[in-house]
Amino acid sequence: MLLESVRVLDLAGGDADAVTRLLADLGADVLKVEPPGGSPARTAPPLLGGVSIAFALHNANKRSLTLDPADEADRRRFDELAAAADIVVDSGPADFGTSHFGTSCAELADRFGHLVTMSVTDFGMSGPRSHWRATDAVLYGLSGALSRSGPTSGTPVLPPDGIASATAAVQAAWAVLVAYYNRMRCGTGDYIDFARFDAVVTVLDPIFGAQGQVAAARRGPSRWRGRPRNQDAYPIYPCRDGYVRLCVMSPRQWRALWAWLGEPAEYADPRFGVIGERFAVWPQISVLVRELFADQDMAELVAAGQARGVPIAAVGEPAQVLAGEHFAAAGAAVTAELAPGVPALIPTGYYVVDDHRAGFRTPAPVIGANDTGWLTESAPVPVPDAAAAIGSRPFDGIRIVDLGVIVAGGETSRLFGDLGAEVIKVESAAYPDGLRQTRAGSAMSESFAWTHRNNLGFGLDLRSPAGKEIFGRLVGGADAVFANFKPGTLAALGFSYDALRGINSRVVLAESSAFGETGPWSDRMGYGPLVRATTGVTALWKAPAGTAGTPDTGRHPFYDATTVFPDHVVARVTAIGALAALISARRTGAGVHVHVSQAEAAVNQLDTCYVARAAGASVAPDTAVDLVCPCAGDDEWCVVSIRTDDDWHRLTAAFDDEGLAADPRFGTGAARTAHRTQLVEQLSRHTGRRTPADVGQLLQAAGVAAAPMNRPPDIAEDAQLAHRTVFADMTHPLIEHPLPAETGPAPFRNIPAARQRPAPLPGQDTRAICRRVLGLDDDQTERLIAEGVLFAGGSARLDEGEAKLGPPQEPGGSARLDEGEAKLGPPQEPAG
Repeated sequence: MLLESVRVLDLAGGDADAVTRLLADLGADVLKVEPPGGSPARTAPPLLGGVSIAFALHNANKRSLTLDPADEADRRRFDELAAAADIVVDSGPADFGTSHFGTSCAELADRFGHLVTMSVTDFGMSGPRSHWRATDAVLYGLSGALSRSGPTSGTPVLPPDGIASATAAVQAAWAVLVAYYNRMRCGTGDYIDFARFDAVVTVLDPIFGAQGQVAAARRGPSRWRGRPRNQDAYPIYPCRDGYVRLCVMSPRQWRALWAWLGEPAEYADPRFGVIGERFAVWPQISVLVRELFADQDMAELVAAGQARGVPIAAVGEPAQVLAGEHFAAAGAAVTAELAPGVPALIPTGYYVVDDHRAGFRTPAPVIGANDTGWLTESAPVPVPDAAAAIGSRPFDGIRIVDLGVIVAGGETSRLFGDLGAEVIKVESAAYPDGLRQTRAGSAMSESFAWTHRNNLGFGLDLRSPAGKEIFGRLVGGADAVFANFKPGTLAALGFSYDALRGINSRVVLAESSAFGETGPWSDRMGYGPLVRATTGVTALWKAPAGTAGTPDTGRHPFYDATTVFPDHVVARVTAIGALAALISARRTGAGVHVHVSQAEAAVNQLDTCYVARAAGASVAPDTAVDLVCPCAGDDEWCVVSIRTDDDWHRLTAAFDDEGLAADPRFGTGAARTAHRTQLVEQLSRHTGRRTPADVGQLLQAAGVAAAPMNRPPDIAEDAQLAHRTVFADMTHPLIEHPLPAETGPAPFRNIPAARQRPAPLPGQDTRAICRRVLGLDDDQTERLIAEGVLFAGGSARLDEGEAKLGPPQEPGGSARLDEGEAKLGPPQEPAG
């Protein structure tokens, strides 16, 4: 188990339970502290057999201990456990946690210098919104995700409930593990004031972050305030038994679709291989696609398209995904007990480690089942080294050889580069990273600048024997290799994990792919939109039945085309696995192979929803409602979440509407759910004459979760984000305007903000890497460049990057590597 020496004291509750579940999956000893009656989250709907599905899922692999804060012996016990822990997590003073024991996470970090502590709250412990309440709907509204989801006019469409909270949990787990690794390096713990809002803004579907390959060529400095003008960038078409989605990106994929359509002469011009040219005539092409697809089944179309090399997927139903053949064959879903006597079909977790599942092992514990202390020996804590801590970053000295591309791959390495790692981005001249496509007249896209900052650009042809030898020498001096190709690509190149480990026994290989390494979907072409369709996320991303004000009649009902989910969150999930592997390698001296499936990540993000749907009518549903209501102004909206009857009473009192309070259609959760459309109409009488900001302020002051729908410019000017310094301007010499960029995964006490070395041009640092890392002399390097084994991008100044290149490394061997047709690029279809 990768984190078997890590002790985690868990006082979190509700949505924060998922943070420590991630650590438990990777082997940490997580001891959950509950009050004598148990955590209130144990009764949170939806319920199966009286058991909270969310609590059961997010507390698997943990142990439970009950402590009574009113009992002096239990208070001493708490102090003893905290003093011997490595990590302490709670949900802030509003929930049962450290405050009930007369302390706080911040104070514990002061008392015990080795501890890493984290408070997970909705908006952080300070700032103008620190007292606000958040639901997923509120986070979608404030983060800008809602403003990009839905028709071009009319009511916006909320993304599926659960994604925002799960995304925040992943970012929290990444942040706390980063601080733990930093403690391993310098002996000093940390305190993290973690805000779920910050995480959703920067990770779920970031306004200031990579928007994917299609968008890379069309973004500019202006921030569109209107609603998305194209909700079908990844078009969906009806067929005989449902819907299918296309995701045609490369010229080769377009040629395959063109041939499938019967090679229509009007689209034979090679210029239609360019995305922009093709989009201009897509309405006409769509007529042909609709005619081809109309009388065929989803399965027939997917099989035919995949065989031809056309990226296509069926729009699956969530209830069928977990029980389907792929998840069963991959071991990604199992039937297990949520609680004694309560079986359910559940997703097993995010990770495959050395070809074994690292996920669900034991069900959530019964209340107070574990009266023992820690089960494992904690790793020794270095003597605090002030010199090592001041001005340095957690991953200083780590070298990563990065084959990752587009969003999911590129962002994984960027997370390490931000925090000090030397990231060598290996790139092919023939098939550059998809984010390098840009607008005419621009040298670099904003998406590439955001995603690949703090990278060094190394140009290498991995198809050639000499290129393979060079790559092997890079691996020999590396701590990790990152990739996100279709399974089998690295092996076809001659670099399976066994081959990499033969070169460097300590090397970590962290990979992600669209559908994982095993199972019948594993060889499918995969991009995020196809993953969403196949796994059922697309089917969940639609307006509730009866929603008014949605004018796109005759169109399919799905609205997930403008999101980049799950790419950004998969990058964090992969980074967590990679860091856990590096922690293990540091302890054992042995490398590790970690693999993450985007499809499995998407389902695990929505695990409560999927398990509830798979269980069907036996589930007692959650009757909370999240509503999108019109406000004063042109196309202005707010979100209102009514979770309980108490919320309802507070809301009607805030609007001073006694008639609404007495209306029997809305008096209970079940009634509000049944009369959702009428409820929105009634609330619109009040919201429609107020601005979105006024509605948010009024209802939050009354204790009701509500918020305005923000647009991109609002994010840039958000007072809460500014207070917490979530963004800082990043400059790039090839981009005229500064780019707001995240300053790090969370506010740390002892870890500096992210570095901002500009993203490289292709091959920009090739010569420096040859000289400083590989120990090649200039003549050797120039010969390899002349032969096409390497390529270099001119003489751009290297600044900080060249200075940080380490000394030459001894080559790590060169087992003979067979040439194959595998390439770094479209033939292997990167996942994201």
